[in-house]
This record gives sequence, structure tokens and C-alpha cells, in this order.
Amino acid sequence: MRYAVGCDHAGYPLKEPLVEELEARGYEVIDLGTGGFASVDYPAFAERAGRLVASGGADMGLLICGTGTGMAISANKIDGIRAVSVSESFSARMARAHNDANVLCLGARVLGPGAAVDVLRAWLAAEFEGGRHQRRVEMMMEIKACLDDQAEDET
Repeated sequence: MRYAVGCDHAGYPLKEPLVEELEARGYEVIDLGTGGFASVDYPAFAERAGRLVASGGADMGLLICGTGTGMAISANKIDGIRAVSVSESFSARMARAHNDANVLCLGARVLGPGAAVDVLRAWLAAEFEGGRHQRRVEMMMEIKACLDDQAEDET
């Protein structure tokens, strides 16, 4: 399985322990940057990772910024992306199991390395349950498609 990983300058310190955890479990990591503390714009990294996941170039995404929120909002603008910003293991597990989330967003100003690795482990251990949850995921995607169609009609 391939993970598209991206971060901004605020998320940079947390990227290394998370990448190490992914690689230790045998996952291939596609590192999309950033590679340092120089100020960068998080939406660019969310777009790179989101497009890679949506196109099938990566199976899942992991994005890190200060809070995880900006990355999630940005990534969710891309068709086929279900990004979540979580700060504890239960929500990470449920996002995979019930929402079929495909991009995990974490905040380096919210979680320390140990807690972030725990959240990632919960995410990795969970699988989408399907069943009634599949119908709900499809409904989420239909809402987005409907809104996209509305926007096109207005132009």
C-alpha cells in the first residue's frame, strides 16, 4: 500500500516519526514535502496528496499541519477524497471503519509524536466495514456531486 505524505512547515517536525511508523509496517511512502521549517502554504501540499490519492497514484494520504484542519478542508475539495482531522485514536478508527476516510490529517501543534503515532496506528488497524456505512459514504459523495452540478449551473 502506498501513502502520499505531505506537510507544511508547522507539521514538518511530526512528519518523520509518522513516516518511520509507516515504513516500519511495510508501507511505501511518497513524500510530497515540505522538507524543512521555511514557511509554505498548506493547501498546495493537501492538493498534491489529494490528487495523488484520487487518481490512484497512492492508496491513502497522510497530511500534517499545525492543527490538521486546514489540510482536511483543502483536501476535501478534491473529488473522491474523504479527509479527516482527528486528535485521538477512537475517531481515527471510526473514520476508517464508518466513513471510509482515505486521508488522515494530524496537527503537530495538537499532538506530540507519541500520541500522533498512536492515532496513526489506530487508523492503520481499522478497515472500512461497508454495509450500512457504504450507503452513507455514497450519500456523502452524491451531495458533493450535486453541489458541483449546482455551481456549474450558476455560471
